[in-house]
Amino acid sequence: VGLAGESACGKTSAMLTVLRLLPSNGKIMGGSVNFDGQDLLKLSDDDFRDNVRWKKISVIFQGAMNALHPTKKIGEQLSEPILLHENIEKEDAWERVGKLLDLVGVGAERLDRYPHELSGGLKQRSMIAMSLVCNPALVIADEPTTALDVITQAQVLKVIKELRQKLDLSMILVSHDLSVIAETCDKVAIMYAGKIVEFGDIASVFTEPLHPYSEQLIAAFPSV
Repeated sequence: VGLAGESACGKTSAMLTVLRLLPSNGKIMGGSVNFDGQDLLKLSDDDFRDNVRWKKISVIFQGAMNALHPTKKIGEQLSEPILLHENIEKEDAWERVGKLLDLVGVGAERLDRYPHELSGGLKQRSMIAMSLVCNPALVIADEPTTALDVITQAQVLKVIKELRQKLDLSMILVSHDLSVIAETCDKVAIMYAGKIVEFGDIASVFTEPLHPYSEQLIAAFPSV
């Protein structure tokens, strides 16, 4: 599923709400977040942290340059969620991370590298691998191609699509770029002023939008 809309319409805030990662000045006022047969908002913070975040729902953060710790090795950072959530030896965690780095095209040989030693595309692929380390059922990708050049963006999107098929992943892809949504997703939700104003199959929404805002947004991307 793609979540599309102009910048500052509330896309990232919606995903941070699902992940319980809102900033200190943010607050959930009501509603529900239903996942796997339960309302996640009814879980305690400790229960959500220990049993949902990373284990069931993970995230590919926007901007790998800022999301990765500059003084920690890639293997150390990517294995951290495994060591926090599973009773596993460090060597086994690193082995799993190495396999995932191979899967996303980074290569296990870069486990001992620091972020500054990787290109922007390899950093973003590393973040994709990190989202998979605990075998989640749902991955939220927040603007995964931000700040990447066109060629690198295409490569990252190809990796995401291949992983969806290989691992049978459910994914929410957040983007202001409709071309990214069109290339990657089966369904799309259009967001405007903090609300979902339209939801449906990619083809139907892009060819016959029902909401005036959806129509205007799509018209701004004639190549779609």
